[in-house]
Amino acid sequence: MNKHEKINYVEFPAKDMEATKEFFSTVFGWSFIDYGPEYTAFSNEGIDGGFFKSNLTATTDKGSALIIFYSESLTKTQSKIEHSRGSITKPIFSFPGGRRFHFSDPNGNEFAVWSDVDT
Repeated sequence: MNKHEKINYVEFPAKDMEATKEFFSTVFGWSFIDYGPEYTAFSNEGIDGGFFKSNLTATTDKGSALIIFYSESLTKTQSKIEHSRGSITKPIFSFPGGRRFHFSDPNGNEFAVWSDVDT
């Protein structure tokens, strides 16, 4: 349900739509609906959103917000990312409340994964 003045949708740049869909489908189980060759959307993944065709990337060193996934097993999620053309950009580290790592998708967009369990 849409809620007044709450975050509702997020969009990311994507150089390669097919690589994007394959990566997020394989690693996180997402499904997509294409709206032409330059836009694809996902829903029911914590927040709805999409990817638009662009040569730009979203990274924190360029001022982008960081989207952080939760995992019950950091090592399993990290392995799936590494085997699906993603890159680990910051290895697993501890912080108050848990552990996390950062990765980039095949387009070079930066994301993170955190966990409060020790696996």
